[in-house]
Amino acid sequence: MFSFNMFDHPIPRAFQNRFSTQYRCYSVSMLAGPNDRSDVEKGGKIIMPPSALDQLSRLNITYPMLFKLTNKNSDRMTHCGVLEFVADEGICYLPHWMMQNLLLEEGGLVQVESVNLMVATYSKFQPQSPDFLDITNPKAVLENALRNFACLTTGDVIAINYNEKIYELRVMETKPDKAVSIIECDMNVDFDAPLGYKEPERCYKAPEEPTEEEGDPSTWTDMDMRFRAFTGSGNRLDGKKKGIEPSPVPIDPSDIKRGIPNYEYKVGRITFIRNSRPQPRKTTEDEDSEFIAFSGEGQSLRKKGGRKP
Repeated sequence: MFSFNMFDHPIPRAFQNRFSTQYRCYSVSMLAGPNDRSDVEKGGKIIMPPSALDQLSRLNITYPMLFKLTNKNSDRMTHCGVLEFVADEGICYLPHWMMQNLLLEEGGLVQVESVNLMVATYSKFQPQSPDFLDITNPKAVLENALRNFACLTTGDVIAINYNEKIYELRVMETKPDKAVSIIECDMNVDFDAPLGYKEPERCYKAPEEPTEEEGDPSTWTDMDMRFRAFTGSGNRLDGKKKGIEPSPVPIDPSDIKRGIPNYEYKVGRITFIRNSRPQPRKTTEDEDSEFIAFSGEGQSLRKKGGRKP
């Protein structure tokens, strides 16, 4: 008996458990069926044929199923998850934004390989339009949209749908790797300035210098800065108006108190000044006239001479 060994070295177990095949890719709008599959366009998952599920079930792969898509003609690649296995044999359906990243046309060949990705801890996005700033809470909108995604790849431009409008965001950075899984992860999200965004220019007005009239105390009499008693007019019981016209006392410019500017003011510093009255200093006379208990003299109603007989 003779034994024939076709391979000198056994195939490694890692390659035996690896799924790799080629499909003709089409956009979701080409998917036949009565049901509307617009939900596929809102995420980062693809639709594969049933034969792929049969082959994947025989392999010892890890879940969730993640795949690497490669366009060998343009040397572009991305990563995705799988939504369903209902496509025709030899065909897979991709979201339109994913086909744009891979530079694929309808019916182009794409290489699909199963991969294992690390769980994401950080990601940074750059909106491709300043219109993204109109969203009140962009982090909450992005968190809700990423529920339809399985993984992220640095350099991809993903599309999210919000209020019947599509917003494109470029994945600028992902940690701990350039391709990460975002399924059941605690990921910190950051945003870069949108493409084409310009910060509004701030106009600083120079402080106006006081004019000569404002600096002259003689012009302050026109400003009634405080309460003036008995300046109103009165009414007589007999109805006459004689002697009831007010005669206001003119204000002395020295009576008007203007605030003293703080010449040590610094920008960003707040100083609280309390208007406390200074305590009068004690003199030697005040010290001598200090209160002493039971030091007064009493008086009696009786006279010191005694009673009369």
